[in-house]
Amino acid sequence: MGQLDSMDLPESGGHARSHASAEKPSKSLWWLWALVIVGVVGGVWYFRGSRTPSEAANPSAPATPGKGGRGGPGGSGMGNFSVPVVVAAAHRGDLPVYFNGLGTVTAFNTVTIHSRVDGQLINVAFKEGQYVHQGDLLAQIDSRPFQVQLEQAEGQLAKDQAQRKDAEANLERYKLLFKEGVIPQQQLDTQAALVGQFDGAITSDQSQIDNAKLQLTYSRITAPISGRIGLRLVDPGNIVHATDANGLLVITQLQPIAVLFSLPQDQLPQVIAKLRAGVQLNVEAYDRDDTSKIATGKLLTIDNQIDATTGTYKLKSVFNNSDNALFPNQFVNVHLLVDTMHNLTIVPASAIQRGPQGTYVYAVGSDNTVKIRVVAIALTTVNSVGLSGGVNDGDVVVIDGQDKLQDGSKVTTTMAGSNGGNRTTNTTAPGAPANPNASPASKAPRAQSGGSRR
Repeated sequence: MGQLDSMDLPESGGHARSHASAEKPSKSLWWLWALVIVGVVGGVWYFRGSRTPSEAANPSAPATPGKGGRGGPGGSGMGNFSVPVVVAAAHRGDLPVYFNGLGTVTAFNTVTIHSRVDGQLINVAFKEGQYVHQGDLLAQIDSRPFQVQLEQAEGQLAKDQAQRKDAEANLERYKLLFKEGVIPQQQLDTQAALVGQFDGAITSDQSQIDNAKLQLTYSRITAPISGRIGLRLVDPGNIVHATDANGLLVITQLQPIAVLFSLPQDQLPQVIAKLRAGVQLNVEAYDRDDTSKIATGKLLTIDNQIDATTGTYKLKSVFNNSDNALFPNQFVNVHLLVDTMHNLTIVPASAIQRGPQGTYVYAVGSDNTVKIRVVAIALTTVNSVGLSGGVNDGDVVVIDGQDKLQDGSKVTTTMAGSNGGNRTTNTTAPGAPANPNASPASKAPRAQSGGSRR
């Protein structure tokens, strides 16, 4: 039994090894299938990428000799495949330098009209929202009490004038009697003092008359400035007082109108330098979306201190607002024109690419291949970029489709803004006239010096 056991052990071990050797090839077989699938997919991709658009449309046509296969003479491993791109021509021009900030429209003058006398409001001569001129009648307060005061003051004046006349006549008599020694000096001096008292009373009466006339004037309320009237705050028939807090109405001056806005303190030296040199800086107001220009005005002044909490300083600009496009407390985007950079090479902002080599563009050559050109940016706007080097006037650059390009790629171009729609054309050689229908990038406003717009 011991021998049988010793003989059975090798057979059992050999049987296990035979099963393991049989299962091992089956487990490693999936690697072979994976390699086959990868090879098939790679072959299809290689075949389709190496065919021209005409060959792809006609699969039965043979491949063009000398142009098939990646890495062939087609250029940069792309074979004869041409990447469709949109291009634009660079041109020389000037770009404005704008400082952009957020602003609020403010009435150039705001006046709350109060009554300067107490009385009943008997007439309102304006309509809500009406535009009035300086001196126009706004409201009327009952003037009868002030007319009575005027008549009383005038009566008192007449009485005091008559008494003074009598005292003055007695003074002349006393002077004659004093010369004859009939009356003493004291009586003469007393009479002269009485005349002086009546002179003072007459002066006081005259001031009372003037005050009554002034109250009559105040009972007729007129516009102190020209502007637009807001909503009426008091209705006719109410008793108004000079101490009322709300007033009768509010007038806002809309022509001209002011815009207050803020800029970072780092931009303060350049603005101050322009103001000290006597340069009148232009200001443009844009809508909330910063897309449509509302009005154009002038910079009036800057504040006398920087806000320490925000690191900004305030500026005030003035607009004629002849069309009433600006309204008090309206939010606007303000663009302050501080300078203009001349003789720059201007390209669309979409042409600029950034990578490890820095800032660059894809320039299209006469052979319809692209080359990477490192450029130096002098000024960036929303839609345009001014370059100080790297691209020349008339060079054609790619503005759409760069994600499929590399240095030396073959391209099929469409000029931006051309009337041909999706029609493709061969790009002209650098220096050739640009498409006259192309939209000039120099028309793009709102530039920021040395970088993209905030």
